[in-house]
Amino acid sequence: MKKNIYDVIIIGGGPIGLACGIQAKKAGLQYLIIEKGVLVNSLYNYPVNMTFFSTSERLEIGNVPFVSNNNKPTRNEALEYYRRIVTSFNLNVHLFEKVTGVKKTRKIFKITTSKSSYETLNIIVATGFYDIPFLLNVPGENLPKVKHYYDDPHFYAFQNVLVVGAANSAIDAALETWRKGATVTMVIRGDKISDRVKYWVKPDIENRIQEGSITAYFNSVIKEIREHEVDISTPEGIVTVTNDWIIAMTGYQPNLQFLRQLGIRISDDEVCKPTYNEINYETNVKGIYLAGVICGGMNTHLLFIENSREHAKKIIKDIAKKAGKSD
Repeated sequence: MKKNIYDVIIIGGGPIGLACGIQAKKAGLQYLIIEKGVLVNSLYNYPVNMTFFSTSERLEIGNVPFVSNNNKPTRNEALEYYRRIVTSFNLNVHLFEKVTGVKKTRKIFKITTSKSSYETLNIIVATGFYDIPFLLNVPGENLPKVKHYYDDPHFYAFQNVLVVGAANSAIDAALETWRKGATVTMVIRGDKISDRVKYWVKPDIENRIQEGSITAYFNSVIKEIREHEVDISTPEGIVTVTNDWIIAMTGYQPNLQFLRQLGIRISDDEVCKPTYNEINYETNVKGIYLAGVICGGMNTHLLFIENSREHAKKIIKDIAKKAGKSD
């Protein structure tokens, strides 16, 4: 094989992409990991004070222990751990390099990026689902004060903050900004706080709402956003509140359009599950594999690091076999 043709290129530098890189290196394959942002970009975009629901051992990859100060690791501990993974295995990772095109000629894929181009015999797509937020689709959503990602609560101190959503991210944003002095209003489409909220946090938010420290409108949606106000459609009618910032924690979706551009078939139901072999994770496009949460389509709540890190072993075993480098 020509030296400039990789055995496999991995698109996505999150935990599962790194796990694929580890297995590829162990198998003696020529590989490259391409990430459009920072290392583990999705985790980096988590709130700065976030604590994982999973214990640290469930976030481990490559049989490298993840030791945290508490039973539930923090975002910063996870970032440190995955940096250590890259250095421990000396992984070949290109950061801040976005894939802009993929073309297949016979058995070789040509990948064009924002910085270069590469040729590879196989591709693993491990892009996760944190890139495309679900929009509110209401007038005023394009105003600068509307945020679909939440990072540091201090930014919102002493401001009028409206949080949309009832799951973990929304609850964390509401509680943390309230504790930094923000006046917090929540808009919740359903009739209660989500049952998926971390068990040690759920009573906290429910008590803050009950005592009136945080105002919550249930069975409600935003109707219109203006520079200094927001109209909320509630069961009692339209309510207008003073507002400086909106934190819309409405969830995220995988880049299914990118999969379609690669020629991968997507189910035409609401799940939008990509087509792949359940044994080796190869898609209907020979030589393209899927790893991680992207395998679930819109069911992003079914796959996590702990139950999808095994994808890497199965995929690389198949690629190594094709390359004649299997055991």
